Amino acid sequence: MIKEVFIIHGTGQEEFSSFKQRLFKIASHYKENQSTSEVRLVITETNPPVISIIPFQRIKMAVLSVYYPENIDVPIASEMEGLAGHYFVEEALVLSYEKTWADADKTPGTCLLTLFRKKKTIDYQTFIDRWHYGHSPLSLKIHPLWHYNRNVVKEELAGSQTWYDGLVEEHVKKKSDLLNPFKFFGNPLIIIPRMVTVYRDVKSFIDYGSIESYLTQEYILKSTTNKYAPH
Repeated sequence: MIKEVFIIHGTGQEEFSSFKQRLFKIASHYKENQSTSEVRLVITETNPPVISIIPFQRIKMAVLSVYYPENIDVPIASEMEGLAGHYFVEEALVLSYEKTWADADKTPGTCLLTLFRKKKTIDYQTFIDRWHYGHSPLSLKIHPLWHYNRNVVKEELAGSQTWYDGLVEEHVKKKSDLLNPFKFFGNPLIIIPRMVTVYRDVKSFIDYGSIESYLTQEYILKSTTNKYAPH
């Protein structure tokens, strides 16, 4: 399975509603293409809370994921204004929900979308090892995750303005599971040690100052089965 990812920003004074409408139109271009097997959209729909333990970015942005059964040439949708990144990625579903809702309906819960780059002082293999075999299990242990979609960026494609090494979508069943620190990290007796552990772990392999976190919602526009199964 080939996975292509587009990172798209809102433009000018674009409202959340018009941004969403524009992104759904772009996604429909790929949904209607017979060569695609799945199309997913993760998008900011509202501003994040002013005060939050997670340093959310306050810009409109979306990640459009398009899946193909094989490596084929599909033209880029014409209305790709605000394109910031265009990549081939290697996806791993570390934890997977069971899809029981219809295509184009909003995925239940909410999603923490994180984009990041490798720490400059470590080599690439160390970055991958610490991410995959250290941080991923730690996230599953500490946070109340329902779905964990991990993507290693493998190749930059036409139209990219910037580079990321990784892209992660962490889903929770309820927004409060993410925004309430005592739900996301644990009760008052363990929250501080857990936060310190996560902070130290992240800083061991990620360029901490360049992390981008977004409060998003997911829409699966096209799927192959009723259940969202690992690739």
